[in-house]
Amino acid sequence: MSGYATVIGTVFIDCKGFPFQTYIPTGRNLGRIQFVHGGVGRNIAENLGLMGVPTQLVSSVDNTGLGMEVLQRLNSSGVRTEEMARADQEGMGMWMAILNERGDLAGSISQMPNLTAMAEHFAQHGDAIVRSSSHILLELDLNAELSTAVVELAAKLGKPVYGIPGNLDVILQKPQLLTQLACFICNHVEAERLLGRSFIELSESEQLTTIRELARKLGLPQLVVTLGEEGSVYYDGTVGADGEAGVQSVYPVAVEDSSGAGDAYFSGTVMGLMRGLPLRQAVVCGTKVAGWTIESPENNCKTLRDKLSGDAVIAALPLTV
Repeated sequence: MSGYATVIGTVFIDCKGFPFQTYIPTGRNLGRIQFVHGGVGRNIAENLGLMGVPTQLVSSVDNTGLGMEVLQRLNSSGVRTEEMARADQEGMGMWMAILNERGDLAGSISQMPNLTAMAEHFAQHGDAIVRSSSHILLELDLNAELSTAVVELAAKLGKPVYGIPGNLDVILQKPQLLTQLACFICNHVEAERLLGRSFIELSESEQLTTIRELARKLGLPQLVVTLGEEGSVYYDGTVGADGEAGVQSVYPVAVEDSSGAGDAYFSGTVMGLMRGLPLRQAVVCGTKVAGWTIESPENNCKTLRDKLSGDAVIAALPLTV
């Protein structure tokens, strides 16, 4: 299928704090602070561009020097930004995060962007955007109206949609959106909110049974639940009469910064699916990309293309170009 992998989601500017020593939540912590480009949609688009996937991002940025810097970095990573709306203010969100001494998230506060500019742009140009796409990668929790418009237009034009949650608000309001996805990837906390009970504490066999049940309940042909350092669990209802459920373990990594890992996992897995891999092999790509991102001080690993081409595990997979 020709066309762009079209990512529809948010852009954030992240302010991250890294302590030099053990992080004390109620005390003063010496360390370093850095600003990095972030946002679920932006992270995913940059990952795909760095992996050599023809990609365009539909989002919004502030009409400021910082907004132009976001666009320039995306362009340098191979991402098309012609469908990015410009806003006078609040076109981008802000995320303040504190990482502990192990590189794990210790606390955060998010300021969501105003989605008006993005929604207006999609209302005017959505048909052309979706027609130019081979696949749609959607941050589902934008707002109910925009997410619904994207999913319905993609279904009308026969374009597969891969979904990732932002905060679950829209999904919990309109769970029927999930029935129109080709694949949904979430973490175990999000899965537990959809289940109404624990997932991470289940045994492996119970997780495999539960993910199968959850996928069928939500009407999903493919579902992946990530478990952090415990790996991930997947269900592929497109394989065989009863579907296929399995577990993917993580690979050893030297943790630098775990933020962006979920977006990276989604990016790698969907890249594998778009390039013809079955889900059980696509999650290997997702696991690898997440690991390389965790080893990076930013939300993206800038050497993804080299990592992919030089990795023996990835080289053994039948990826098509």
